[in-house]
This record gives sequence, C-alpha cells and structure tokens, in this order.
Amino acid sequence: MSVWSETILIDAPIDLVFETISSPEKFMEAVPQITSIEFLSEQRSGPGTQFKETRVMGKRKASTVLKVVDQERNSHIRMISNAGGTSWDSTFSTKAEKDGVQLRFVMTAVPSNFLARMSVRMIKGMISKALRNDMLAVKEYCETQKK
Repeated sequence: MSVWSETILIDAPIDLVFETISSPEKFMEAVPQITSIEFLSEQRSGPGTQFKETRVMGKRKASTVLKVVDQERNSHIRMISNAGGTSWDSTFSTKAEKDGVQLRFVMTAVPSNFLARMSVRMIKGMISKALRNDMLAVKEYCETQKK
C-alpha cells in the first residue's frame, strides 16, 4: 500500500473551495492538466456520480474512471478508482480556518499483484508531483475566483 498526502491553505470561502473540488467540471476548470470529463452516470454530483477524467501525464494522456462514494458539503469528498491492477482511494477534505480554508488531499493505492506493486513504485514521484500541482492549481483558481 502507498499513501500520498498534501495540505494547502487557500485564501477563499469554503463554499468556493468545496464546489471546486466536488464538481468535476469546476475541477477541470481549475486544473489545466485535465483535458476532458465524461459523465458515466446520470448524476453529476454527490455519491453515485461516476465519470471518466482524461489528463496529460508527462507526454501522454491518461484516463481514469472515478466514482464518488462519500460526500459531505464543505467537509469532504471521497472517490475510488480501479486502474492498472490497483485500487485507488482519494479523499479531499476542507476545514475553515481564520486565514482561509485548509484543503487536504489523501490518496491510497492498494496494488492487487506484483506487477501493479512495481508500477506504483515506479510512478510514485510522478504522482507526488501531479498531486502537488493539482493542489496549487486549485489554490490559484479559488483565490482568483473569489474576487
């Protein structure tokens, strides 16, 4: 099992930050590496929402199907995915602070076989960098949108 975690302080209202992380369309607006979102469910928000996210990863595009399994407004959203023999479990959480909103992202990868374990090990650095860039993009987007 591998775990990644990032925390950042965003100078914006909690409603704006939560809407940005919980709406696939808003998240795509905020994160330039995401090139498309395709909904696979009739639902477009909240638990049960399923969508395919395509993003640029290095020099190629990668698509991932994500499913929202838990969401509480202005608190957290949890999504799961299965790709490359690995179960991915991702949670964004928000917390109001006096200086803005603390946004925390935790992602866990549980490989199901040897090849998947090796693949996760090989891309650990790339994932860390992508997560950090996503968080910085959300911060910039929210701090710009609040004006």
